Amino acid sequence: MKKGRIAVFDQIDGRAAAALLVNGKLDDLIIDPKSDRPVVGAIYRAKLGRPMKGQGGSIVDLGNGQSGYLRGAKGLREGEILTVQISSFAEEGKAAPCTTKVIFKGAYAIWTPGAPGRNIARSIKDENTRDRLSEVAHYVSSEANEDWGLILRSGAGEQEDAVLIEELETLHAIGQDILSDKSDVPCLLFEPNAHQIAMQNWNGSALKGVEEFDGAFEQLGVFDHIHAIGIEQSLPSGGFFTIEPTRALVAIDVNTGGDFSLMAGQKANIETAKELPRALRLRGLGGQIVVDFAPSPKKDRRRIEEALRAAFKADGIETALVGWTPLGHYELQRKRERLPLTDCL
Repeated sequence: MKKGRIAVFDQIDGRAAAALLVNGKLDDLIIDPKSDRPVVGAIYRAKLGRPMKGQGGSIVDLGNGQSGYLRGAKGLREGEILTVQISSFAEEGKAAPCTTKVIFKGAYAIWTPGAPGRNIARSIKDENTRDRLSEVAHYVSSEANEDWGLILRSGAGEQEDAVLIEELETLHAIGQDILSDKSDVPCLLFEPNAHQIAMQNWNGSALKGVEEFDGAFEQLGVFDHIHAIGIEQSLPSGGFFTIEPTRALVAIDVNTGGDFSLMAGQKANIETAKELPRALRLRGLGGQIVVDFAPSPKKDRRRIEEALRAAFKADGIETALVGWTPLGHYELQRKRERLPLTDCL
């Protein structure tokens, strides 16, 4: 198996699927849903319905029997035609959360219609690189709509100007085409598949290779990794943790296994904190998450918090580290950017 970050593109039951292998270990997995449920990032022409009293939003008709929930619809009229983008998955049978703040996201840049301004990722520190990217942004923005903003992502600093300009112009053309649609019938305008979402999220400049062919998952062992994903996940120290989704929340329990040493609990807790973002990504889990860490002194909680912050900082999915409960559990709130793996398979 090749070393480094390898993207593997294939299909599962005719649906696009993408896997990220890091030194031969499955690090991320994205699969198109089985059903026609609205996908995060999809853009719709929608019709605004009646406001939901006490909810601060309205149901919108997305067409084809689908509906979304638009928060903060104050000032909009019932029946008004809007362009909306799905912001997160909803539970089966519920309206998908959506927003009127549409963005067009690529591997190296994001166009933000209606939010003008040019920004470069703070992670790019080199001043010469920032100056070069600023010139690229100015050149492309001068040809674009005045009210469109532009964000150059962290991976942009490692790309040649021609590559960046090509992506920027392609994204802008797609955006213009979508937003110029004047139809008054609710319908789907754009829907990214798993391969496109993967390239947006995995920072193409950091990939050592891309494998895309029929049977790639079988040949490169991705299916073996997927079959190994279960409720229980082992830890290097010999302990393990279990992940059990319920309708209300995701419950995680940390266990030291056969290690009964004085520091067993803290070792298992730190290892779990480091592994947790990957474990949640692979299972497609989000929403409210409660972790029951192994017993350890309260004075050691700071180390657990530091490990959690470091681990989730490198994770691409928005996660709020809420804190400890009176019972000693740790709470997180994670954006539902993925469908649970059990739903996809």
